[in-house]
Amino acid sequence: MNEPSARRRRTTYVVLMGACVVLVVLAWNVVRLWSVPAAVAMSVLAAPLPPLAVILANRGRMGG
Repeated sequence: MNEPSARRRRTTYVVLMGACVVLVVLAWNVVRLWSVPAAVAMSVLAAPLPPLAVILANRGRMGG
């Protein structure tokens, strides 16, 4: 079975969670000054990233 390494899973998790934080911070501290709908759209894009990060970080693990 082709299981991703622990380092790769951790990197994937950190990148996705970092993207989520960046999107939310930029949306509500910068973008909202020009366009509230764009800030809301950025937040909607950021919302599924944490669960996706957890799913991808834990894929390939057997038995917890």
